[in-house]
Amino acid sequence: MNGFLPRLIATAAGLWLAARLLDGVYASSAMTLLVAAFLLGFVNTIIRPIIVLLTLPITIITLGLFLLVVNAAMLGLVAWILPGLRIEGLGYGILAWLIVCAVNWLAELYIERMPRRRLDR
Repeated sequence: MNGFLPRLIATAAGLWLAARLLDGVYASSAMTLLVAAFLLGFVNTIIRPIIVLLTLPITIITLGLFLLVVNAAMLGLVAWILPGLRIEGLGYGILAWLIVCAVNWLAELYIERMPRRRLDR
């Protein structure tokens, strides 16, 4: 569970940046962004692997590009569940996912360098 909170905050920051940059993405508050980040982590852990497995043939045919649609769909599922988050269409979903992914990648570079705390002290 090391780095859970920084990753949650990075995902919320990515969603915030997507909402600021894209007209088709709207988040009502900072709490909505944090809950959306948590839900996105849950959806990506539980539901996304099942969807990826079910869509494997089309993913292979499209040389992996269909994964953009799957990732945007996971973001759309979170927006559908959460009342304060709105994503208008697949194009905005893909762009929002790319922004969240880029922010998470940059945050991961920092998180990897964080000192690890030992629990046995």
